Amino acid sequence: FLEMDRVFGTDFYAGAGGSPLLYQHLFWFWGHPEVYILFVPATGMVSMMVTEFSRRALSGYVWIATSLVSVGFISFGVWVHHMFATGLPALALAFFSGVSLLITIPSGVQFFAWIATMWKGKVELTVPMLFTVGFLLIFLLGGITGVMVSILPFDWAVTDSYFIVAHLHYVLNGAVVFPIFGALYFWLPKMTGRMLNERLGKLSFWVMFVGFNLTFFPMHILGVLGMPRRVWTYSNGLGWDSLNAIVSIGSAVFGLGTGITLLNWILSMRRGRRAPADPWGADSLEWSVESPPPEYNFAEIPVVESRHPLWEGGVAPALPVIDENISELPPAVRSLALEGAFEKTSTITSGRDTRPSDVLEIPAPTVVPFVVALGLAVFFLGLLIEAQVVGALGVAIAAAAVLRWLWNTDTDRR
Repeated sequence: FLEMDRVFGTDFYAGAGGSPLLYQHLFWFWGHPEVYILFVPATGMVSMMVTEFSRRALSGYVWIATSLVSVGFISFGVWVHHMFATGLPALALAFFSGVSLLITIPSGVQFFAWIATMWKGKVELTVPMLFTVGFLLIFLLGGITGVMVSILPFDWAVTDSYFIVAHLHYVLNGAVVFPIFGALYFWLPKMTGRMLNERLGKLSFWVMFVGFNLTFFPMHILGVLGMPRRVWTYSNGLGWDSLNAIVSIGSAVFGLGTGITLLNWILSMRRGRRAPADPWGADSLEWSVESPPPEYNFAEIPVVESRHPLWEGGVAPALPVIDENISELPPAVRSLALEGAFEKTSTITSGRDTRPSDVLEIPAPTVVPFVVALGLAVFFLGLLIEAQVVGALGVAIAAAAVLRWLWNTDTDRR
């Protein structure tokens, strides 16, 4: 719609009949659930790592799963808390303030379940677990400031100030980046077959943790002191100079910490210690195959009877359980299914009892979808610079790639 306003003169957002407020509504209706699209996978990583390195089952598993679903549902009803200062009716603001406070409940349930898991377990402070604990501390601060900005009078006082910048980064950077870094140290040995250096990993964590808090914690104070966001420079003597200097130093320290992990990965790929199948003594199914896993993953489809199969004996990775179920398939389909572990096929199973019912042929690797995306990018670039030739070129690239894609997947032709 915004591009149509620019190129074709429509009045969705701009012009005499347009509404900039409508643009904010639609942007944040997308933008706030997007925050949880980033956050929810990170919480899944945290749940896995807390379980592994506390050496016990996750406390309140059902409550955590329910909380994740609740967060996904409630996240679609909080977008207006980004718009408390736009002059919307007080009744609407009160509703969205209440919902913004409500979403802290399922997040708190997850938080206390992770703490209970650690409390009842035997915590091993490996590099992945250090990043997980760092996430818990940072997420706690981000959650507290989230409650603060859900309160209308306080939000009006700090709107468009660096307090909001600090809150955003404590929630997104601290609560997403730290779990992802922990997950890299946790799963890269499985993905690459090489262990990362533990000392470099711990150094990276502490440098990142200190640098992060040096960078973003002073922003809370700067925001309360009235420092506005989205301004590229400020006059001297406003009382912000020293804190801004600390922020600049902290950002360099944080960048150095991330660089240490990059260096660690490069060194591990060249001369890192070979990773065994299960270097952590973990509980989940991916650790039952060699590192890195073969292309077919499992030579036989394993039967899983537990949430922690490698701890509780709820899986037999090499058990040929597929034969008795596949014997009921037609002969042609059965031969495909038995070869499926080594060919690009996979069995299709029912949702209730996972009995094989058919065989799915998996497409071969191809760059064609990337070329389609590249053509669309060129098309939108043409719209932005108002160059019809560039836009037409993008359409041609995308169309040619789609035709090629359809030709490659036309099984009747073959």
